[in-house]
Amino acid sequence: MTLDFAVQQFLLALSGLIAIVNPIGGAFIFAQVTVAYSHAERVLLSRRIGVYAALVMLGALWAGTPILNFFGVTLAALRIAGGLVVMASAWTQLNRPEAREARKQAEASGSTGRGAVVPSEPVPAALSEIAFFPLTLPFTTGPGTIAVAITLGANRPTAYAERTGFYLGVTLSALAVAVAVTLLYASADRVVALIGQARARVVGRLFAFLLLCVGTQILINGLTDVIAPLLAAR
Repeated sequence: MTLDFAVQQFLLALSGLIAIVNPIGGAFIFAQVTVAYSHAERVLLSRRIGVYAALVMLGALWAGTPILNFFGVTLAALRIAGGLVVMASAWTQLNRPEAREARKQAEASGSTGRGAVVPSEPVPAALSEIAFFPLTLPFTTGPGTIAVAITLGANRPTAYAERTGFYLGVTLSALAVAVAVTLLYASADRVVALIGQARARVVGRLFAFLLLCVGTQILINGLTDVIAPLLAAR
């Protein structure tokens, strides 16, 4: 039962995180903003981004909800508000993907103000400087990803017996997304050549619709938490 529940939570969290991170679309922009680096340097940079992205997602999944609960925010409120935020983000991605791409490109190249990240110092130091900011935060795992991760964390079951399966599932999903980011960023040139910009946008829209479904499900869970006790009391 715990394993089945863990698989269910893994698939739900994976759907939400992979959709908001969109590593395929990110790989296109990554290829543009790191054009000044060699392939070996891009691989090293992608590994660091993958590690940082995993830490950001795991931190939001594990600690986001307890921190908000400490300030008096209930799980039901988190689920309702988080579901609405996720749905709004997905709706924007469905209708205006080009605007999101332009914003991400601006975030990724913000350290130089140009279209590519150009090293101005020894390569290892330059990679360390840009790996976390801006290429991990906010480019790869920005506020939207953190909001989705906190919302997924708020979807944890009330029964303590099921929480092991829940945290196992969401943790593995975050690690899977981080691995996908690492692999796709490291092979960004091949991804661009294989898929093309038009197909990448189609995939992005499919991810956005999947994210919309995840946000709707979380919203339904939050509304059920509020309405069910009221109906039972009548």
